[in-house]
Amino acid sequence: MLYNTVLNSLSHELRTPISTIICATDNLKTGKSKLSESDKEELLIEISKASLKLNGQVQNLLNMSRLESGVIKPVKDWCDINELISDVLSQLKEYSSSHNIKIRVEEDLPLFKIDFGLMQQALYNLLYNAIIYTPPHSIIVVSAVLRNGALVMCIHDSGKGFPVNEKDNVFEKFYRLKNSKTGGTGLGLSIVKGFIEAHDGIIILENKDEGGAKFTISIPAETSRPSNLKNE
Repeated sequence: MLYNTVLNSLSHELRTPISTIICATDNLKTGKSKLSESDKEELLIEISKASLKLNGQVQNLLNMSRLESGVIKPVKDWCDINELISDVLSQLKEYSSSHNIKIRVEEDLPLFKIDFGLMQQALYNLLYNAIIYTPPHSIIVVSAVLRNGALVMCIHDSGKGFPVNEKDNVFEKFYRLKNSKTGGTGLGLSIVKGFIEAHDGIIILENKDEGGAKFTISIPAETSRPSNLKNE
């Protein structure tokens, strides 16, 4: 069953961006003299978007393989949360131009000792999901605070939220919401959960009363406050 699920995912989700890249590249090569500069730019944008999508799908499959084999061991170092969020938003700029993303980081937030790469991927997956599953011009808010010795990050949006009868399943491997748009392997949120739990943290999904989904991450972590820097 798992083999068939992976095979079906690979055969469709990876084939689509690969086909886009091949077609756009062929058009650039064969129609070089006939294409306008705007046509060339459009084809290059298609190649860029398809490449990013392909890279994301492959990365998710590799990350799930690492989680399944138990080789995920956080390599913790001091991390600036503002830098982490900025880095992820930079990676998502191809997708996020039609959304209103607001950043609310607690003033004077200390550094946290976490694995930057794992948290970068977790945050990327959460924000990518929020972008592609909410209408254009939706508001997405990313917040971060220090609460009771833990890094608490929230990602919430102004979309429709999750179906109540499916909400508890979204962190399962290969699970995709019924009637959801095509695309994706159903691995993004399960990887988020795995990476958060690798930090001994938790992630909770709620539907907001006013509409939209809210993911709350809580990770116990050392901070750069003086009392935590005795041996640094």
